[in-house]
Amino acid sequence: MATKLYIVYYSMYGHVEKLARVMKKGADTVKGVEAKLFQVAETLPAEVLGKMYAPPKPTDVPVITPGELVEADGLIFGMPTRFGMMPAQVKSLLDATGQLWQTGALVGKHVGMFTSTSAQGSGHETTALTAITQFAHHGMIIVPTGYTFGEGMYVLDEIKGGSAYGAGTFSGGDGSRQPSELELGHAFHQGKYIAGVVNQYKKGGSA
Repeated sequence: MATKLYIVYYSMYGHVEKLARVMKKGADTVKGVEAKLFQVAETLPAEVLGKMYAPPKPTDVPVITPGELVEADGLIFGMPTRFGMMPAQVKSLLDATGQLWQTGALVGKHVGMFTSTSAQGSGHETTALTAITQFAHHGMIIVPTGYTFGEGMYVLDEIKGGSAYGAGTFSGGDGSRQPSELELGHAFHQGKYIAGVVNQYKKGGSA
């Protein structure tokens, strides 16, 4: 039976979505892993999204329900930051997992994170740190990528999002900046890395 890895993301302007799609490509390179993309449900009304110039959501990625989280062996959550924390849309999904918490349905599942912020110092690390509380209460196994991306973590001559917690990108103040090749490379690596960890764990090996 294939190891199931769900990449669950919320993306208003497409930056997190781009990371998620590349992350899936990385996960797909691990034999025995079935990676799937899911969107988090939008909570803002269409009128508000229109005034924020948010593009339409992709039609090829299903919206996940709380119950579907149980099906995965591992999860990677992608989210933009809102004042240094996860956005309300992702919080709303996790707030609806009370029944899963009561039954311990997510205990022992691996979970990783990736983010997008508008500018430097806007919350790549704080978003991951504050999200950890949600996963800790569920008894999930948190899997940061650390510095396994190698030299890509030490690049100083160009702007690069992400951290030891996971991949990330900067959108710029007006959202015009798109993920760089370096940031996309980090996302590919994270997908491959976490897929390998989850797959090895499921098959009884040591991570």
